[in-house]
Amino acid sequence: MVKSGLAQGKNKGHVVTVRAKESRPKHTKGNKGKRVSMCREIAREVAGLAPYERRILDMIKTGGAAADKRIYKFAKRRLGSHKRALAKREDIKSVNSAMRAKQAMS
Repeated sequence: MVKSGLAQGKNKGHVVTVRAKESRPKHTKGNKGKRVSMCREIAREVAGLAPYERRILDMIKTGGAAADKRIYKFAKRRLGSHKRALAKREDIKSVNSAMRAKQAMS
């Protein structure tokens, strides 16, 4: 509701311009920026996978669909939460598919 600038009445209060909700920092929190994503991509290229990530990758290669639960349990133990474990499993699966695509091209 638009304020009238008067001290009394239904629309009482000081007249202010309302900012857009998207411009507030709390609405952009958690979104990954271009710079951060590029830096993480370069770090992954240079450093490669962590030892526990290599183990997950090995489980994906050998186990298949039945090993999904085992991979989840292993990742959860290492990472501490359900959400992180699921995200890591999907991340390593995408790494595996990227590696397969790269091998198929060469």
